[in-house]
Amino acid sequence: MSALPLSYKSNKLILLTAITATMAITATMAIMSGCQSMKTASATNQPTTIQGQNAEQPKKLENFNITGKIGVTTPGNDTSGTQGGSAFYAWGQQNDRFAIELIGALGIGKTNIEFNGQSATLVSEKTGTLTADDPETLLKKATGWQAPISQMPYWISGRPAPSDSTPQLDAQNRLISSVNGDWQASFTYKGADKLPNKISAVQAQGNKVVMTINH
Repeated sequence: MSALPLSYKSNKLILLTAITATMAITATMAIMSGCQSMKTASATNQPTTIQGQNAEQPKKLENFNITGKIGVTTPGNDTSGTQGGSAFYAWGQQNDRFAIELIGALGIGKTNIEFNGQSATLVSEKTGTLTADDPETLLKKATGWQAPISQMPYWISGRPAPSDSTPQLDAQNRLISSVNGDWQASFTYKGADKLPNKISAVQAQGNKVVMTINH
């Protein structure tokens, strides 16, 4: 403070007033800071939508070997109710190529599905050898079931597929939901794991796929 020609009592009164004002300002700033921290903490616990190319996303796993169980449900028609099946699987991925072995395979016995990046082949005890341009068409052709197989290598990596829309992240930046066409996928994680241990995908028409994953 600048020195002014005031009496001792006046100087003391001015100093006391300045100290009181400073304490009030400090308290107000602390309260505002606390409120802002509470808002920030609250916001971090809410799901966030990935936007643009700057959003933090895990890299797609180019090579992996996983096992687990897959269950498929399909809506019934006028003469039958909802139908379902399940199978244990082993999935090996190498870049765009993959091979899937299904045991107890959805009513058609042991089944192998391979995709070389351009065409898919299915071999089972019941159907023999079938081919198609993509694995989804092949699976439906062999079993009548529908599943978003082409998106799975991305989803298994905890990453939205390029054709996904409105992916949602949790507070740990992990993918918890994503939409691909008429498929709505949700993801479950074990503890602090970065890769999902369960993927559920449903369609409004009634198709559903639930896949557990052992990385």
